[in-house]
Amino acid sequence: MGTKGRAIVKLDVEDLINKLNRALADEWYAYYQYWIGAKVVTGPMRDAIVQEMLEHAGDELRHAGLLVDRIIQLNGTPLLSPDEWKKTSICGYLPPLDPHVLKVLEQNIEAEQCAIGVYSELLELTENKDPITYQMVLEILQDEVEHEEDLQALQEDIKG
Repeated sequence: MGTKGRAIVKLDVEDLINKLNRALADEWYAYYQYWIGAKVVTGPMRDAIVQEMLEHAGDELRHAGLLVDRIIQLNGTPLLSPDEWKKTSICGYLPPLDPHVLKVLEQNIEAEQCAIGVYSELLELTENKDPITYQMVLEILQDEVEHEEDLQALQEDIKG
């Protein structure tokens, strides 16, 4: 990171990097949870749900890329091994052991709600202290809120 770029961050940069890495672990889990869920999901409206889940998986992968880029800009090291995900993740991973659409939707809604909490905290932390990270987190948070809405709408459609 450039000298001036680092100077505008009015936070403990190492603590921020740790928090961003925790969010990164969550994004990798979210990506896989959506991706594998799309492969195994069964039940009504399966095609619509698969399409939505694959779209969300792509968003989560993009979020991971944004986080890695920012961590590197801050002179940090992103998580380099999947072994680190379990140790650092806040939201964790919920395997689709019951592949019925309602159960898979429920698990992904729970994960999105956790992500909304994580990014809300990061937004508060960086507000007026790190404008670059703040804007990135705001963009990710908007996606996570939209994901929750999408999933809940599908859930309501299935339940009738």
